[in-house]
This record gives sequence, C-alpha cells and structure tokens, in this order.
Amino acid sequence: MKEGLAGKIAKVFIGSKLTVLLMIVFMVVGVYASFLIPREEEPQIDVPMADIFVGYPGASPTEVETRVVKPLEKLISNIKGVEYVYATAMNEKAMVIVQFYVGEDIERSFVKLYNEINKHMDQMPQGVTFPLVKTRAIDDVPMLGLTLWSENYSDYQLSQMGQELETEIKKINDVSITHKIGGRNRQLRVVLDKDKLAASGLDFLSVSEMIKANNTQLSSGSFDKNDTEFLVKTGKFLASATDVENLVVGVQENRPIYLKQIATILDGPEIPQNYVSLGFGQASEKSKTYKSEYPAVTISVAKRKGADAMKISELILEKVAHLRTTLIPDDVHVEVTRNYGETASHKVSELLWHLIGSIFAVTLVVMLAMGWRGGLVVFLSVPITFALTLLSYYMLDYTLNRITLFALVFVTGIVVDDSIIIAENMHRHFKMKRLPFKQAALYAINEVGNPTILATFTVIASVLPMAFVSGLMGPYMAPMPIGASIAMILSLFVALTITPYLGYIFLKEKDKKGAVEKQEKPLEETFIYRVYNKLERPLLENKTKRWLFLGGTFIVLMATMVLFFTNSVAVKMLPFDNKNEFQVVIDMPEGTTLERTGVVTQEIAQYLATRPEVVNYQNYIGTSAPITFNGLVRHYDLRGGSNMADIQVNLVDKGEREIQSHGIAKLLRPEIQKIAKKYNANVKLVEVPPGPPVLSTIVAEVYGPDYETQIKIANSVQNILKNTDDVVDVDWMVEADQTEYQFEINKEKAMLYGIAPQQIAYTMNMALSNSSITTLYDENAVNQIGLVLSLDEKEKSTISDISQLKVKSKQGNMIPIADLVEVKETIAAKSIYRKNQKRVVYVLADMAGELESPAYAILGMEEKLNTIKLPEGYKLNEMYLGQPDFEDDYTVKWDGEWQITLEVFRDLGIAFLGAIILIYILIVGWFQNFKAPIVMMVAIPLSLIGIVLGHWIMGAFFTATSFIGMIALAGIMVRNSVLLIDFINLRLEEGVPLKQAAIEAGAVRTTPILLTAGTVVIGAFVILFDPIFQGLAISLMGGTIVSTVLTLLVVPLVYYMIEKKNYK
Repeated sequence: MKEGLAGKIAKVFIGSKLTVLLMIVFMVVGVYASFLIPREEEPQIDVPMADIFVGYPGASPTEVETRVVKPLEKLISNIKGVEYVYATAMNEKAMVIVQFYVGEDIERSFVKLYNEINKHMDQMPQGVTFPLVKTRAIDDVPMLGLTLWSENYSDYQLSQMGQELETEIKKINDVSITHKIGGRNRQLRVVLDKDKLAASGLDFLSVSEMIKANNTQLSSGSFDKNDTEFLVKTGKFLASATDVENLVVGVQENRPIYLKQIATILDGPEIPQNYVSLGFGQASEKSKTYKSEYPAVTISVAKRKGADAMKISELILEKVAHLRTTLIPDDVHVEVTRNYGETASHKVSELLWHLIGSIFAVTLVVMLAMGWRGGLVVFLSVPITFALTLLSYYMLDYTLNRITLFALVFVTGIVVDDSIIIAENMHRHFKMKRLPFKQAALYAINEVGNPTILATFTVIASVLPMAFVSGLMGPYMAPMPIGASIAMILSLFVALTITPYLGYIFLKEKDKKGAVEKQEKPLEETFIYRVYNKLERPLLENKTKRWLFLGGTFIVLMATMVLFFTNSVAVKMLPFDNKNEFQVVIDMPEGTTLERTGVVTQEIAQYLATRPEVVNYQNYIGTSAPITFNGLVRHYDLRGGSNMADIQVNLVDKGEREIQSHGIAKLLRPEIQKIAKKYNANVKLVEVPPGPPVLSTIVAEVYGPDYETQIKIANSVQNILKNTDDVVDVDWMVEADQTEYQFEINKEKAMLYGIAPQQIAYTMNMALSNSSITTLYDENAVNQIGLVLSLDEKEKSTISDISQLKVKSKQGNMIPIADLVEVKETIAAKSIYRKNQKRVVYVLADMAGELESPAYAILGMEEKLNTIKLPEGYKLNEMYLGQPDFEDDYTVKWDGEWQITLEVFRDLGIAFLGAIILIYILIVGWFQNFKAPIVMMVAIPLSLIGIVLGHWIMGAFFTATSFIGMIALAGIMVRNSVLLIDFINLRLEEGVPLKQAAIEAGAVRTTPILLTAGTVVIGAFVILFDPIFQGLAISLMGGTIVSTVLTLLVVPLVYYMIEKKNYK
C-alpha cells in the first residue's frame, strides 16, 4: 500500500504529544471568539443609499421635474456604481433617491455623490435650495423602541420628559441616531384679532416687523476708561410671554398700542401636528386595568455599525431603570415596544442550542454504529472544528446572525463525515487484526484518506459558487457558502490530525488475558454484505432486471418534476419569518384632516385591542412609526401629513402562540380591510421581510409616452390585481384629487391702492401657514421655541373669512384682500415619479393566501393586460427584468419581490451549473478518467426525487434555501460515489473480479455512507422548524434519504456497465 498525502500527515500527529495541546488551544480560542463576535438578527448588508432633497419655492411639479430633477438625475447616473435613481417631483420640492450596487464601498460612493453634486451646483436654476443629502444604511433601522405613556400627563409634558431621556440615551457608547416621535413642542402663539387689528390701523406684516425688530441683542463692542476696558451689550431678546404681551406695535392718537390689546398670547403646546397613543391587547395583563388608549411619546434608538445590539439594549434599559428614580415620575410608564437586541440574542441562542443538539444527535448515531468509543472520537473532533470556524468568523468581521450560524448548523452533518470515514475504517482494520495497531491505523488512513480529501473538496466545490449570487440577496447568501467551506476545510484538517490520534487511543481492541480469541467474521458472512448481495447481484447478473430498475428510477424522477407544473409544489423566494410584530400602514385620500385620520386609526386599533395575540399597539397618526427593515427601502420614515397613520402592533412572544406571525396577519387582514373600506382608506399590513426589503411584494411599473394615460393604465392594472386571487393590499402611488384655491391678484387694482402684490402673498402665508416668524429666548430649551403669528382657528375656516383679511396701503388705508383678488378653484398638481430617468407610475400589492408567491399572480397576467383599452395605435408590452429601452409604447414592468426571485433563482441555477463543472474537473483530475465522473454524477438527479417529494409531503414552498440545499446535496452525494468507486478500484488492483469488487465495495462502504446520511439528516432535522430555512432542511433530508439508497445501488451498477468491457 503506497503512502499518500493523508497518511504522511497522520503519521506526524498520531503519536505526537503536541496533538493534545493543539486540541486544548483550539477549543479555548474558539470559545473566546464566540463571546467577542457581535450578535444581531439580520446580516449586515452594505447597500449604499442616499436621499437628496431639493426645495424650489413656487414651482409646480412639472417645472421641478424639468429644472431640478432631470439635471440631477443625469449627474447622478454618471457616477460609477449607481444602480437605480428614483425621483419624485412634488409641489415646490423634489426628492431623488440614489441606490448603489450592493457591496459598493459606502464611504467612497457618498464621496463620489457629494463631489458630483457640488461640481454642478452652478448649473442649478436660481431660487433652488442647496441639495440636502441624507445617507441611509441598514443601521438606521432602530433596534430599540421605548414608549413613554401615562394616564395623568399630557403629550406635551411627556414630550419634555422624552427629550431629557433622549439626551441621556445619546450619551451611551455605540448609540447612533435617536428619534423622538410624538408629543408637542412648546410654542408661543400670537393670535391676532382681525377686527381690532384693522381698527388700530395695523396689518399682519407691520405687526410681524415690529416683533422682529424688538427681538435683538448685540454685543456692541467696548470703551476704555481709567485704563480699564468695559464691554457694552445692547438690547434684550424676548424671553417670556409677558415680554411679548407688552410690546408696543404701533401708535394711535398719540397712545401706544400694546400687542395684548389686539391679540391673545398663548404660551404652551403647539397645535397638534400628530397624535401618538398606546393601547393594550388581550394578551397583556395590563389590558384589564388600562382599558383606554393613552397619549405617548416614542423614542427610537439605532446603533452604530458593527455594534452588538444585545449589549447596547441592555445598557440602555439599565440606564432607563436608573433614571426612573430621578427623571421619570412614578405615574409615567416606560414600555419597551421594540427590542431587536433581545430578539437577536434569542435567535442566536436558539441556533446555538440547535447546533449543540445536532452535535449530540450525530454522536449518538455514530455510537450506535461503532460503539461508544467511536462516538467519542467523533464527538471530540466536532467542537474543535466549530471552535476554529468561529475564530475565522471573527477574523473575517462577520457577526453572529441567522445566516452565519445557520451555515454551521447546516454543515454539522457534513463536518462529522471526514472524521467518521477515517474513524470507521480504523475501527474496521483494528478488528481484522492483520497488522500491529500503529501500522493498521496508518494503513486504514491511507486507504480512505486521499479519497476523503477529494470528497471534501467536491462538497466545497458544490457550495462555493453560491457566494457569487448578485443583487440584494448576495450578502444574505454569501456567509453560508463561505462559512460552510471554511468549516469543511477545517474539518478535513481535524480529521487528518486529531482523529487518528484519538482513534489510535480509543479504538484499540484490547486482548483479554486468558480469554478465547474471538474470531472476526469474514466479510462474506456479515449482515450488511448478505442484504447488499441479495439486492445488487441480480441487477449485475441480469440485463433485463438492470434496465427495468434504471428505467423505473428515471420514470419516478420525471413524475416528481410534474409536481412543479401542477403547482403542488409552489416556488417562492423566501417564506415569512415568525416575528413578534407587524405594522398597519394607513393612507387616507389627500385632503383628509388629521382628526378624521385619527378616527379611522382608532377604530382599527379598537379591533386590534380585542385580539388575544396582541400585547400592545402604538398609533402614530400624522407621523411614522419607528421603521422596520422594510421601511428603510420604502422610505416609511418620511411618511407624515394629516392623511397618513401607522399602527405598530406587538404580538405575543412566538413561544407562547400556535400561529406564526404571518398567519396572524392573514387572519386580521379581512376585518381591518372591512373597517378601511367603510372610510375609503387604503390600509396595508406590513410584515418584516424575511429577505431583502423591496418596495412591495408585487410592483407594477407603468412606462409610456404620456403621463395621464400611464395613470389610466395603472388604474386598470390596479383593478385587475384587485380581482386576482390571493392578491391583497392593492395601492398605487397617485394622490387623490385635492381642491386648491388660487388667489389671483389683480395687479392694476393693487397698484392703484398702493399695495405691492408681494404684501398680499406674504400676509396670506403668515395667516395660514403656522410657521414661526422669530424665536423666543430660552437658554435651556433643547429645541428653539417658535413665535407664531396666526388667526384664530374659527376665523380661517371659509374662503370668505380668509379673504376679509386687511392689508395696509401706502396711504395708510386698510384694504380687505377680497377687493384685490379673484378666487379660482382648481385641483392640486400631482407628484411625478421617475425611475432611471423615465416617468413611471407605480402600482403596489401584496400576496396572502394559498399560493403566496408573486410568480403565480404575475404569470397569469398576460391575457388580462391585453384587455386594457389604449389610445389608437399603441400596444401594451409586458416585461420581467430590466427597463424598457424606448418610451414610445406603453409597458408594464413587474418588479418587487418578483424581480429578486428571478435574479436569485437565475444566479443559483448558474451556481449549480458551476458546481457541477467544478466537481467534474476535480474528479477527472483524481481518477484520470473521463467516464468515471459521469457515473458519480448520476447521484445528483436522483436526489431531486427526494427533494421534490419532501416539499410536497410537507406542503412547503420551494424557496431559495431549498435550492441551496439541493446544490449542497450534489456535493454530498458525489462524495459518497467517490468513496464507493475508489474502493472498487482498490479491490481491482488487488485482483478481485469486477462484479465481486462492486459488491464488496458496496458492502464495506455502506456503514460509513449510511452514517453520513444519518448525520446529514439529523443535522438538518433541527432546522425543520425555522420557517425560513425549512426548505433547506427538507431538501437535505428528503434528498439524502432517497439518493443514499439509490446511490448505493445505482452507482456500482452503472460503473459496472461502463467498465465491464475492460475486465472480461
């Protein structure tokens, strides 16, 4: 027996004292690393994104589009690495969203962006504000939400406490952005009485100028006297309501007119811009005592990149508990309404337990087959492998999250194999007692060592190509193949160094003194050989039986493929994870008042409060809830306005309920939609996405030459989607009609009276806009206290009231605005959306029901789209990837989760192909034979039978993770074939006839192959209950069970058929 590479390595370590030390060092280092690595729930995704805001006062959306948006888009599209440029042109402002390719360097991308904008500022039209660039990253998603609520305090008081609390939280290391949502700020309002104002001969503008003129304080310089320098300060800022009341704003009949004579001055909370409240559901104990909804203020906290969410949230909560003694009164409650640190550590611990569980399960299987000593050998070698893998994670800057840990769980079964194969062979040789122990051990390692090296590399070759999946899904996928490959290389290292040492110690068969020599049974009499012989020999001997068997197998394979086409097995990108929260996003038609939106929100909230699954909920009316991973891409944090509201719903912990969160959302949706319909509201239930976030599950983008028609087509698409099964929450990004009154100034009349048109415009703005004209002086206030001039709410409720405002002319006469203007009623201009420099209208929808994959909704669309009426001479095209090149026809392009699904399955398909080619190259290199690898590859399609049937029996979706399982399985199956065929070749060299060699190989390698299969199945079993990775577990389990049995029978058979000419 010639000594191979494996034997040489083993020889060095098998008797060395260093081996023990190495084992201990590896373990210590690994455990230490596992504490250092930060834990989080989602993997870190680097998608550089930025929002650019530009103001352009007075411009209509179309003008904003031509002057601001188009030039900006062109600039930004020039930058290398930009994938998408989305733009919205609105009234008086524009927003441009830039999205770079995944994995582009964040800092560099933003530097390029700033550079490009600054370089071209000279080309911007006059009157445009300087572009404000706000970058966003995955760490902007708050990981902690604290809601302050109380039965006794108002939102104004809570807001002040919230501000202090926020300041305290910001002091903690690694906290990045905090937001206070809800609560009203302090404001000084001067409510003018328009009749008294007119009687005093004053108007809005003159009062505002007087107030501003009184609010100054300057250091004037210094003077010298007697060799001493004295400083001089002049004036005093307005600091209190009394100061403002006593201002003299004019003189009439030589008497001063004080501001308090013509106005009411209110110092207190501002007019509500939003309402935030908290209520409890049936699942909470508190719902019995606190039956109503309470005013609340939410503080959301985001962490710095790479920081450990769990540690920070613990620190913050400790600090809050400490502040209860000083800052927060007893009757103000602090509710933790989001804690991703906690959920992350739960998830991580859960997966670590899975890991430990699968290691134990695998050891048990080995013990049953090889006795407790064999089990021990394997059991000791696994933790060492994992310890080293964790160390390499730490080196690679990975965090411990779902994906990285998962790579470990998924690899448990495979990692054990190398050790099992070597230990099992040593065990067999020790039993045979042909050679002294040391030689027997080395002989055993030489026999299977080299094929083991090859087999390990085939598995690595099968998973590595997945590291190159492109797009948003890339970073989700990459840690798996990389982590798994690292673990396998390390397991090989452990199997060749530490396993032989352990095996040599534990597996020796001691000779008992005086006992009768127990004769080892020859191979022919073992149970496995007899069974195997019975099954395989007839197939080798008889041609018809052989072809019947192979034909039958092929027919079964084809039959399982049919399940895809009958929709018995549905394809989806990723199923929903089981989270403890979801959001209800409410959009009322434009023009709805804040109070009306509040009524709808509260009615939905009242329904939620009756549900047994709901712990608590927070209503955010007129503002946005703390964003989730989804809101990052959908820009939910920019939501605000009197017609919008969010409800954040927190559910019972997943351990305490039967239904998954997605099931709960499906359950609640019909009721919530009923309420929404009643008020003509558009409501969506938004869940945290399992994979990369998208605009919506289904997005239809309508392109074309004319925006009005695009809107009409979009409306038809919307109606089609509403009537499609399983499609829910349909919405579109077109505002409802909102009435706008245009006050057109009669310029001649105005000039005759000696009034400049600008005066009228400014007066109106001041009376209606509620914006502050100056600020009140308060050294300790966190936010500036605005001083607002306004009319009484009831005096600005009709057009005739508003137009009765008077303006002072040059001659000092008071002229009502009504005499100078003509009022026209129009409809407000709608926003214009653009994507990559083309005008687009979006239609959004979600899926819920039997077939939740967008693929099925979209693929049936073709005929329905053809029924849409178009202007003469145009036709409607349908696209799935990319963007239409020309805009002279109308196009509906499907986007959203669908686009990512397509890209991922395309990339995974390519990876699968790459894997197969790589494996082929490796095997040809080893066996120096072009036919042998094809025999080994026979196992790959066979595993498909098990995979598809597994999904069908479990009623699970065939997801991206199922695909990964299928790819990884290819490697595992080929590895079994390699070991089989290598053994046949060894026997042939010893001169055994081919048929006999095939049967012996099958019989001898059945134990380790079944062990391998057992470990893979048991390793995978642990993950069956994780909703996202269920597909992978089913693939591994189903595929392994079916293809192991078939591999053992089919591979030697096909090899025999190919080789029998050479061995007549």
